[in-house]
Amino acid sequence: MQSSLFAHNDSQTQERWSLQNKQMLRVTLEGHDDILARKGTMVAYQGLMEFDAEYQNNQQGRARAYTGEGLDLMRCHGQGTVYLANLAQHIHVLDVEQDGLTVDSSYVLAMDSSLHHEVIAVDSLYGISGSGKYQLNITGRGKVALMTSGAPLMMQVTPDKYVNCDADAIVAWSTGLRVQMQAQTHSSGVWRRRGNTGEGWELSFMGSGYALVQPSELLPPQNAQIGSGLSAQYGMGQQGVRAQNQGNAWS
Repeated sequence: MQSSLFAHNDSQTQERWSLQNKQMLRVTLEGHDDILARKGTMVAYQGLMEFDAEYQNNQQGRARAYTGEGLDLMRCHGQGTVYLANLAQHIHVLDVEQDGLTVDSSYVLAMDSSLHHEVIAVDSLYGISGSGKYQLNITGRGKVALMTSGAPLMMQVTPDKYVNCDADAIVAWSTGLRVQMQAQTHSSGVWRRRGNTGEGWELSFMGSGYALVQPSELLPPQNAQIGSGLSAQYGMGQQGVRAQNQGNAWS
């Protein structure tokens, strides 16, 4: 059999976390180094791997119910290689150190199980689109894989050069940064975005660190469900994904 598809075979690397390509994460496990991944993002694996729903304690459950922020995670453990992807989004691996990472939970694909994550309040306004009042704070030492819609922009923030980002485009930032929410215009029309410039709320970052911005102001659907009923759950029948998504809306 001959095909250009054979150029996309398994990448060979000694690194534990690596990218198979821009849209697929490759993680090698040796039996004592579990990772936590977003539920349903495993697309392939090799070796002896197991996937268990990650337990959510009462505090995490209450925070999720109250703020809407949180992670639906599965624990990946075993010996082998697991491949993770979500809606063909671009994937980026970051090293989290003592300064921590603040991120919208919708952009987290996977992380080392040794990392700690909790919901925190951000100095912003509640009820607007994009990044809101609560975010996820990830601390400790380890790897985190984030997702963006397209190739992102990493902006450096220094004491003499603060950065403003659209609340719908910001993905993550250094936890040590000071954050302030502000409107780009001063009229009440800011709530009616299609009636003016289209630029609404911004996040201003001050201090020393980094802010990660994606080239899209649209949040991709998470746990997308099309159609209804048991057959649709498995993508079958007139109500299933194949029948309903003729326009390939997610690509």
